[in-house]
Amino acid sequence: MKPTDILVIDDESIIRKGCLLVLADEGHNVECCHTGQQGLQRIQASAPDIVLLDLKLPDMDGLEILASIKKTHPDIYIIIMTGYATVSTAVEAMKLGAFDYQAKPFSDDELIMTVNRAVETKKLVEENRLLRNELTEMFHFNKIVGEHPRMIEVFDLISRVSPTDTTVCIYGESGTGKELIARAIHAHSKRGGRQFVAVDCSTLASGVLESELFGHVKGAFTDATDDQAGLFKVADEGTLFLDDVANLSLEIQAKLLRVLEAREFKPVGSSRFEKTNVRIVTATNQDLNRMAQKGSFREDLYYRLNVFPIKLPPLRERKEDIPKLAYHFLSLFCRKTGKKIEGFSDDALRAIREYSWPGNVRHLKNVIERLVIMADTPVLDPPVVIEPTPLNGNPKEESIPSTVEELNSFKKELLNETFGQVQKAFLLKALETTHWNITRASERVGMKRANFSALMKKHHISSKVVKD
Repeated sequence: MKPTDILVIDDESIIRKGCLLVLADEGHNVECCHTGQQGLQRIQASAPDIVLLDLKLPDMDGLEILASIKKTHPDIYIIIMTGYATVSTAVEAMKLGAFDYQAKPFSDDELIMTVNRAVETKKLVEENRLLRNELTEMFHFNKIVGEHPRMIEVFDLISRVSPTDTTVCIYGESGTGKELIARAIHAHSKRGGRQFVAVDCSTLASGVLESELFGHVKGAFTDATDDQAGLFKVADEGTLFLDDVANLSLEIQAKLLRVLEAREFKPVGSSRFEKTNVRIVTATNQDLNRMAQKGSFREDLYYRLNVFPIKLPPLRERKEDIPKLAYHFLSLFCRKTGKKIEGFSDDALRAIREYSWPGNVRHLKNVIERLVIMADTPVLDPPVVIEPTPLNGNPKEESIPSTVEELNSFKKELLNETFGQVQKAFLLKALETTHWNITRASERVGMKRANFSALMKKHHISSKVVKD
């Protein structure tokens, strides 16, 4: 660990020598000055970590020196030393930014304890600042891949709303990155150094979720053997992210409304309200306005949550970003797996770009991870880049065609995504078996060479030097 640099400014020789001996034995780098001007010059030349400052110096007033140091070097921790200890002087010194106040005479142990406390506090503050900077960098806009105009608009909204305490509601389909946006808002806010707590409102039963959010007191229910703080308490001074907020029961919606209006909540089984200073960010893939009109979501809560809406576009509506995202995830999973993969073939990248990605960015991420794990070549060019559309199971209501035209369109898309991939794999297998001799490959599978070549063109199979 780097030694702490300490400067002692005192006109008494015995104090300077005593501090030097005691603190040097503790492993610190200690220098001494006997006047205020000399001390300020030393700080200007090379700022120490901690200053031990006497309030009564022959050339300057100690409080004046304190104010000067804090103005030019706010990160220096200053411990006041004086034989004229009064409460009013101590209060004034603290107001000006002194870390602590040490009345003379003081023992070696008292000096060591005070300095150690300053060292530990400074270390914690610097670590928190570093972690916050890392957090901000992690969720900086350039870490959220997207250059489509609609994503640029999202970034602009994030930059505008983050410094405020305004409630935000993020709308978007499943997998569009709603929690990533919520974390970016938190990281760029004044609460960035505090807790970010996320809860999925769709995964817990109403009674369990109520206890999770608001906490409970001992005896509130059968298993409540102790008091337990809820997430509104845990996230105090920070950000609470409520994902899938449309799934909240009407009872919990009423309690959430009170938190938003009065900044207070009542733990389950308690008769007393507790205060909270938490910023709320919510997310949903539902139309809350329509739900409010139908009565399945409280209208007053909707208006409270919808103060600053942010709408994330589905991946299919920003296809220009798909190649960038694909390479972003490729780089990510290459680092995780230790594999060295150069990129995608033209055919693979085309297939990735043209796919509809019903699961959005999360879907793409999962597919790229699978491809990296399965890859044995430096370029990703598997016959089937994306998993085939499942043919069993019941389709979702919104995916069922309503007209003959939609049915035919769905059939065509289904053929392209399933049979088309099998057809491409069929061609590649024949070519590989015959060492890419088109004539032999077409004969092997029982096709005319012209038809075989036409299928190759349809599936963009032309990256290798083929043989006749």
